[in-house]
Amino acid sequence: MLKIIKGMKKGSKPEVIEPPPGPNGPSDVTVNHASRSAVPPAQLTHVKSQAVTRTSAPQDTVIEVTPLLKDVPISERHVLFIRKVSMCAVSFDFGDALKSVKEKEIKRQNLQELVELVQSGSSKMNEIMQQEMVDMIAVNIFRALPPAAYENTGAIDGDPEEDDMYLEPSWAHLQLVYELLLRYVVSHDTDTKVAKRFIDHSFVLNLLDLFNSEDPREREYLKTILHRVYGKFMVHRPLIRKAINNIFYRFIFETERHPGLGELLDILGSIINGLAVPIKEEHKMFLVRALIPLHKAKYINYYHQQLSYCITQFVEKDYRLADSVIRGLLKYWPVTNCTKEILFLGEIEEVLDVTQPAEFQRCMVPLFRQIGRCINSPNFQVAERALFWWNNEHIVDLIAEYRAVILPIIFEPLEKNIRSHWNQAINELTNNVRKMFKDMDADLFEQCNNQFLEKDAMVNQMREQRELNWKKLESIASEPGGDAMVMVN
Repeated sequence: MLKIIKGMKKGSKPEVIEPPPGPNGPSDVTVNHASRSAVPPAQLTHVKSQAVTRTSAPQDTVIEVTPLLKDVPISERHVLFIRKVSMCAVSFDFGDALKSVKEKEIKRQNLQELVELVQSGSSKMNEIMQQEMVDMIAVNIFRALPPAAYENTGAIDGDPEEDDMYLEPSWAHLQLVYELLLRYVVSHDTDTKVAKRFIDHSFVLNLLDLFNSEDPREREYLKTILHRVYGKFMVHRPLIRKAINNIFYRFIFETERHPGLGELLDILGSIINGLAVPIKEEHKMFLVRALIPLHKAKYINYYHQQLSYCITQFVEKDYRLADSVIRGLLKYWPVTNCTKEILFLGEIEEVLDVTQPAEFQRCMVPLFRQIGRCINSPNFQVAERALFWWNNEHIVDLIAEYRAVILPIIFEPLEKNIRSHWNQAINELTNNVRKMFKDMDADLFEQCNNQFLEKDAMVNQMREQRELNWKKLESIASEPGGDAMVMVN
């Protein structure tokens, strides 16, 4: 394909492709194309176009080679542009590689030319042309997605990593359509006031539905496009946030399956990063009701990095949210999933990095009870990750400030590790933490040690008494008539 007007001089104005003159006005042209069923009357004054819905395509359109837009006079470009867009709205069967080969190639070349036209900014499109182009894009991308791998196999609880990766067979065309939409949205020549008539609420909601695609290439394009739409079209921002919120709710309470969750969280990370301070109540509710419950999913590792970034951004914006976040994570703390437990330990460490002492004081008791259980975990990776907290200077400073509360909680788990943990590396790390506490406050350490020894002696005494009682029972049971009821003090 030849590139369109690549050598524009600096300061030269783009050519406006106007409708050709005719007996009934500037645009007396009838073309079969994909357009919206509800078009503003002002745009239909001079256009006699056959409108169809976004999900249908003009199957009677003849696919044939046409000249390049730059090779025809300006007066003829409007008709040629509409004709090319009409051909690009035709769908093909990509299941058969030998079917309609010539027509597919013509469509690909037309799409490539449209991408270069929008990207170069060499020709300014009028509103009618923009509408036709956006509707053609809608016809191509808004389609029924194939069932996911787990839906075909019925393995609802299966690991997504074991699912076969799906690649869209029509990607050669679909990629160009997405590229065209992206270039149109980011173009400086695109007037937001005009474009929002075509990229409306319905269009944005359909874009969000496509995040359910199994093809990672498509989701990456959708992420970039939706991020740009959010930045350029302020009118869509509340809608996008609410729609993402609803997707999360459905994932949390119904499906626990959504391939595009990571990409949506990527977009949210940028949105949260740009929130004004103080944070509105709406955004705080979103954190508590949608983001924190996302931690309960079994396969959180597929989107945890993006989720952790969003959570940390909230705490950086408002340190008072740290208590709610940490208590929320403790609520969804995994019991038997060691991989999730390691992720949680890392995320809370990141949150504590931006937590102030006052907020830390509110949640430190339940937090370090859980850390004590992690330190005693038979999984050495969990125990190691918990003990690594004492390598973080900020966390050590917080612990040192409230050591009178934390050390009595954590002392027993430390002693248990030293006495009985099977992993030598964990024993060494535990000794280091124990020594750190001793250097921090020797009197407090000695007090905790005495309490532990007293408790340990009491436990041993109770164990010995229990063993003695069992021996008495065994002795009595072995005597004649020992099957009678016996009371043992």
